[in-house]
Amino acid sequence: MAAVEATYNVEDTSIVILGAGPAGGAVALGLKKLGYTNITIVGEPRQFCAMEGVSERVVDGLRGAGFSHALEKLPPASARFVTWNGVTSQANTERLIDRAAFDAAILMDLAMQGIHVIQGRAGEVISTSTGHNISVESSGQSIQLDADFLVEARGRAAPAAKLKRLRGAETVSILQYWEGEPGERQSAVQSFEDGWAWMAADEKGRRYLQLTFDVASSILPEKSRLAEFCIEKLNTLEQAQPYLANATSTGEIHARTSTPILCQEAVGDNWIRVGDAAMAVDPLSGNGIFQALSSSLQAPAVINTLLREPEKALLAQRFHQLRITELFFRFARIGRDFYAMEEQWQEQPFWEIRAQWPDKQPMHQSSDITQLRVKTLPVVNQGLIEAVDVVTSPDQPLGVWHLNGVPLAPIILAYQSSPDELAVIQEQCLAMQLNEQQQRQVLQWLVGQGASFKHLDHSLNERNTVIK
Repeated sequence: MAAVEATYNVEDTSIVILGAGPAGGAVALGLKKLGYTNITIVGEPRQFCAMEGVSERVVDGLRGAGFSHALEKLPPASARFVTWNGVTSQANTERLIDRAAFDAAILMDLAMQGIHVIQGRAGEVISTSTGHNISVESSGQSIQLDADFLVEARGRAAPAAKLKRLRGAETVSILQYWEGEPGERQSAVQSFEDGWAWMAADEKGRRYLQLTFDVASSILPEKSRLAEFCIEKLNTLEQAQPYLANATSTGEIHARTSTPILCQEAVGDNWIRVGDAAMAVDPLSGNGIFQALSSSLQAPAVINTLLREPEKALLAQRFHQLRITELFFRFARIGRDFYAMEEQWQEQPFWEIRAQWPDKQPMHQSSDITQLRVKTLPVVNQGLIEAVDVVTSPDQPLGVWHLNGVPLAPIILAYQSSPDELAVIQEQCLAMQLNEQQQRQVLQWLVGQGASFKHLDHSLNERNTVIK
């Protein structure tokens, strides 16, 4: 996003970001690109050993956000085995990252790009309509920070702050850290009657075994027996055997909530929530960092609008809330459909509730040209949120603004205005001064939506047609 020329003095605005993971870091770098210089980010690498699998979409997101050292910490993709519904396959690959090293690299990226980094933990936050006061513990000292604008990016650890939230099935994930013999970097997933397991190992012999259960229906032992309980469960899983072989558990066991949570009040006039603090998805989707980046890459434009053009506050707030809500339900439905594929224990509480939540709406809804609508909705334009005409469909409720720079709303309105659609489209394209390649792309998009033109060159199906 390019910086926007305005009379607003961005140097006078103090912005504090709580949480220095991918979400908070992406917001900081995005604000820096928009010209903000008084940015302080508070965070620290996680205190326990953890490994996380990320997809290539995460790599693209990190690169787009401006991270460099964090990208260097990403290892090559490795094999990911899945045993689900009794069938084992190597479904895909993922990059297994050491979260402590990855988080430390993010802090280095931020510092190297001029972001003021405080390695510490945020405590009490006192907020008013005019600003925020934040207590921070850093290196044994107490620091008081004042901010005009506050970004909450502390993930699931972020205080609920009495904000309205939607919760899915209450879920807990129990993580054990093991040490074994060096081997290949790989990961695996396996379902079982009461939940599912995720296992990962790196080439140094470090192994991470995680079990996920339903909170309401599972009978978990007291903390002193939790490690023994996990080993008993893992011993029953085929995929776990290579990770248990010649290995011993080390360190403490960590129990973490992994309940899907949507914050239904994720932005105000002088604050915003991003990443897991705004919406936290089921870890089954494997999209944790990706969804954190998805809600964070566009947050700088929301903040920029709230600060520069406060008269558009409601528009900017609507944009952010719509985006995170749509993302949340999209990821929730991905998880639902994957849970529904496990048919061995359909009547067990863990599986029954998750195969039906959050709703019965299909992940992808088919639509045709007659269902396209032109609506005025908020979009990001040159680092600000603006209301423009977009084309919506059942599968794209937030709308599509343009196709490679060509606004689609005028095209659809022209198509819907006359039975002689091809001539009208031709006239509209000429009015918009589109070149032949742009005309071809417009026609291909329309045909992909179900449009039919009587006098269109038959070679359109070969994707090389222009308007005659």
